Amino acid sequence: MAARRQASGYRQAYNKSSYRQAYVYGNTVPKPEVLPKRRPEAQPESPKRISRQVRRNRKRAMNTSPAYTIFLAAAAICAVLICVAYLKLQSDMVSRSENISALQEELADLTEENDTAYNAAEDSVNLEEIRDKAMNEMGMVYASQGNVIEYKSPTSDYVKQYSDIPSDGVLAKSKDVTD
Repeated sequence: MAARRQASGYRQAYNKSSYRQAYVYGNTVPKPEVLPKRRPEAQPESPKRISRQVRRNRKRAMNTSPAYTIFLAAAAICAVLICVAYLKLQSDMVSRSENISALQEELADLTEENDTAYNAAEDSVNLEEIRDKAMNEMGMVYASQGNVIEYKSPTSDYVKQYSDIPSDGVLAKSKDVTD
């Protein structure tokens, strides 16, 4: 009987353990998970007695003086004024850039109109008709070899003739400084 009891107890233990373990596929067996050890809860420390002087110093540090409050208010007002001035400058810059863009568009339009008007005026002039009118009606002739006098112009733009051009072709001469 004792053997039976022992055998039945073995079967029960075997059956219980088989329910807990799962079959592992593959050639490696995972390590069992180990739960971390619990730390004992820390007991709250009893509040330490704080001296009267320390409490007074802490209270004084928490209070702000009127001078410090005025300083902070003035600093905040200065910061707000600087921000307002910055925003004003930025809006001025944006409006000026928009104005510049509008003026550039206007300049482009005026340049286009001017070029169109110049081309129209140039196309409307008939040079042959002007030459015929000058030669036939006004008696003008082309310049001959002896009629053309070359001269040195003191400026590069143009010359207004108030008197006859000298025969040597020099209109103005600077003083000779070597004397």
